Amino acid sequence: MTIHGILKQYWNYDAFRPVQEEVIQSVLLGYDTLALLPTGGGKSVCFQVPALAKDGICIVVSPLIALMKDQVENLKAKGINAIAIVSGMNRREVDIALDNCIYGQVKFLYLSPERLLSDLVRERIKYMKVNLFAVDEAHCISQWGYDFRPPYLHIADLRALHPKVPVLALTATATADVKFDIQEKLQFREHNIFQKSFERKNLAYVVQHTEDKLRKMLDVARGIKGSGIVYVRSRKETFELAKHFTQHGFRADYYHAGMPADQRSVKQGAWKTGKVPIIVATNAFGMGIDKPDVRFVIHADAPESLEAYYQEAGRAGRDGQKVYAILLYGPSDRMKQEKKFQSAFPSTDEIKNTYHYLANYYQIAYGAGEGLSLNLDLGEFCSRFKLDPIKTLNALKFLEKDEYLAFNETVFLPSRFKFEVANEELYNFQIQNPGWDAFIKVLLRSYAGAFDNYVKLREFDLSKRTHMNTQQVIDALNQLQSFGILNYLPQTDQPQVTWVRARQIPGNLTINTQYIEERKITYRRKMEAVLAYAEHQRCRSQMLLSYFDEQNTSKCGICDVCLAEKRQNNAASITDDITNELLVLLNTAPHKLDDLISSTHTGTDKEKIDALRLLLDAGRIKTDGVRYYV
Repeated sequence: MTIHGILKQYWNYDAFRPVQEEVIQSVLLGYDTLALLPTGGGKSVCFQVPALAKDGICIVVSPLIALMKDQVENLKAKGINAIAIVSGMNRREVDIALDNCIYGQVKFLYLSPERLLSDLVRERIKYMKVNLFAVDEAHCISQWGYDFRPPYLHIADLRALHPKVPVLALTATATADVKFDIQEKLQFREHNIFQKSFERKNLAYVVQHTEDKLRKMLDVARGIKGSGIVYVRSRKETFELAKHFTQHGFRADYYHAGMPADQRSVKQGAWKTGKVPIIVATNAFGMGIDKPDVRFVIHADAPESLEAYYQEAGRAGRDGQKVYAILLYGPSDRMKQEKKFQSAFPSTDEIKNTYHYLANYYQIAYGAGEGLSLNLDLGEFCSRFKLDPIKTLNALKFLEKDEYLAFNETVFLPSRFKFEVANEELYNFQIQNPGWDAFIKVLLRSYAGAFDNYVKLREFDLSKRTHMNTQQVIDALNQLQSFGILNYLPQTDQPQVTWVRARQIPGNLTINTQYIEERKITYRRKMEAVLAYAEHQRCRSQMLLSYFDEQNTSKCGICDVCLAEKRQNNAASITDDITNELLVLLNTAPHKLDDLISSTHTGTDKEKIDALRLLLDAGRIKTDGVRYYV
């Protein structure tokens, strides 16, 4: 099929979006390619279409587990065979999935970057017929980027396994340094860069300087009808602010990564369908969600970087209609950013202590633990060892950079099981144990393919089919596992730590302090860029585009700075228009001040009162202290 035929058959689109087709043609010609497409620009089509056009399997590396799983489900819904291998899956599951990629009809293998550290994964990839390596969120490979992920540095190892296979790197945001770094780290043979402008003509960027952020948020929600996202810094704030909106008559809910997956899914669905127009969330919300009619995005706090801000603000207005991205900035925000900077860089001793506390927490002996993936209750861990949670998170990231650990902040894997015996052996077990016959028959009827692969199950669904309660179902599955009949893996929804190397004795644990100092410089530069964006009076769009190396662009004309300039330039004519309106109203009848202000449609309240004073000073109107008249 042609690429246009594939686009029509699987996506039902007649034409590609800007830049997509050029990227696809470059990949089909076998060229290494870097594609920069803004949020909502259709990055996934750029690797999915050429992969479908060629024989073999496409390997996609992505750090976003939720997004990987969404894309796998979407591909399967289109009849395309896809698999995701993420942290938390056991060795047997990974083994079966990789076999299917070598011997089966799998078209897409999604991998988290941590999986590339595994010898098992790399050895199996060698035997796959790979047609493309796609690296999503490619800015994560650059330590100059805003979201550096050390395991990304191992992606280049894949090139040695399949030297002739092209690499497609995709990102929504990258400065000139990061673009260069991506190509160098991925060992690009050609330097093909396709970039869509970062300009969003329908998006009005606004910075509101205020001490009363709560009132401003309500003003925005009242003034801009439709769906919106409010980003806050902490999980606690999501709940408190959603409650504040609800108390003032809005339908609002909260969302953060610490909630159970089914709860997150329900809340996300209610927001996507419009049942709950306003969602208050941490930055865990929105990645991969394509809701076209988001009318506003509010940031209650300054973001970590302009890259992050651009991505999050860009979730508004994908339908092309006028929308608003509003950053609320208060007098204490600069100080808060400085405090956050301090927490982002724990001392070397704090990093080493975190490592050894973690080993003690899991009771891992020196020289043991390599390859272990374990759930981490961060709150309980920090409480037990009296650690600061933010510093601990950052300590884990530095330990990840030095490849002692791999850390995923949230991993959700549904419950799954696989029969460990052949069909005939299972049948004999049922005959010899008639009490288990009915339960096993329900498993066989409900879940096809469980002899060859791990299959997803929902204990609640199984309880309805077997007329048992959920706990009885769980107990039955565990008992069958103890008999060796099946392997049952309950769902998990917690952060996970993987021990990349065996536990080190204290003397062998070395931390790369030079890297930490380099990160400090990068962090400081990005923080100052955010503060400059909030504090300087220059066209907001121009400032963002300049940051992403788009120079000499035109003013947007719709941000708060541009509108203030227009208002200043038009101040004289606005005053004349307001004056004429006031005189027309007062010639019909005397008016009270509030009525006069609300009945005048031109200008702001301040401009109306200023015009009223000028008329009084000139003696053209009078007042008795209550009403105004001519």
